Amino acid sequence: MDNSKKAWKLINGGIAVPKGFYATGVQAGIKYMDQYDVALIFSEVQAQAVAVYTRNLVKAHPLYLTQRHLENGLARAIVINSGNANACVGEFGDQAAFAMAEVAGTFLAVPPEDVLVASTGVIGVEMPLDKVLNGIRVASSLLLNDVVKGIRGQKEEADEGAHRAALAIMTTDTMVKEYAYELSCSEGGVIHLGAIAKGSGMIHPNMGTMLGFLTTDAFLPSEDLQRILREAVEESFNMVTVDGDTSTNDMVILMANGASGITLSVEDRTNFEEMVKSMCIELAKDIARDGEGATKLMEVSVSGAKTKEDARKIARSICGSSLVKAALFGEDANWGRILTAAGYSGAEFNPNKVDVFLGKLIVAQAGKGVTFSEEEAKVILALKEVHISLNLHSGEEQATAWGCDLTHEYVTINGSYRT
Repeated sequence: MDNSKKAWKLINGGIAVPKGFYATGVQAGIKYMDQYDVALIFSEVQAQAVAVYTRNLVKAHPLYLTQRHLENGLARAIVINSGNANACVGEFGDQAAFAMAEVAGTFLAVPPEDVLVASTGVIGVEMPLDKVLNGIRVASSLLLNDVVKGIRGQKEEADEGAHRAALAIMTTDTMVKEYAYELSCSEGGVIHLGAIAKGSGMIHPNMGTMLGFLTTDAFLPSEDLQRILREAVEESFNMVTVDGDTSTNDMVILMANGASGITLSVEDRTNFEEMVKSMCIELAKDIARDGEGATKLMEVSVSGAKTKEDARKIARSICGSSLVKAALFGEDANWGRILTAAGYSGAEFNPNKVDVFLGKLIVAQAGKGVTFSEEEAKVILALKEVHISLNLHSGEEQATAWGCDLTHEYVTINGSYRT
């Protein structure tokens, strides 16, 4: 990640790097005995909090609870479990989601309404609530010990639990997704942004088909945070696809507790917005890179579009094409599949003007194939990160989307997900 020309820099750590935030994760045995599966994120002070949710009509019980708890734009904690989605299980699901908030709130001495809840895992199966609640009790105890360490000036030691939180939200993920940024402010001092995310399967652009959590010690009103988050999601999580499936539990939450004590200037606020967007893009790329069974990250850039929405539609359509994804896996420079996917995207453009590139190698010009080196194309397609670009020559707008190849392993993973 190149931060050389940005106002912020990448630093070690994750979700608990911002001042006043703590996090931990524990093994509760929800689905597997040796896997972290309950995470807890906590702010020492009341935080402004906002979220963006899945657009799937079928929504999980914790999502509805979190929506209600965020009506006032405030929160102190987030409790997350993996291994069970707590979705489509009737009244039990509503009771289980509230019980998670209530137990976390009791141990952390905050009202349950200040606790947000997220779950991920198998849909349609009642969660083993006793295991989940016991995990929350253990996590709360560990987290409170970390808060004491932080008060004693041992914040770095306390932050070790944050990595366990990143592990605890994973399901079929093969890599931890966590980052921390530090922004130097124009009048001195720094603010921090931390984040963790999970996502590997059931990923498609329709509001971030995954779970993502961001914390910052900056202060911004919840109305401003909501706009910032929505705009960041549009450029990141809504531009990533793995398999075309949008899940029931997807949400991204951003909490800002103002613990830095810094008042952001106009310049600082602009940089902060760009930093949030950059963070979300890095997480989105990690999700695409970690797609179930994937061997390659696919980045599709579209330029020369009449409108931003046209560019987005085409980039997403290509990333989502099963035929393009299969060709990527087989390292086949089948550019016709790329142009075809653009054609059914719903975007307005002239096919007879489009240039198509694999990396820097042009494979089609003005809508027609050109002579190119198959050997050079093979080398490009063998890379772990493959860049596909299209110039529509129809306007000034552009967009980028991310996806991955489609492999035999994807079918293997999803053929036995419940068991």
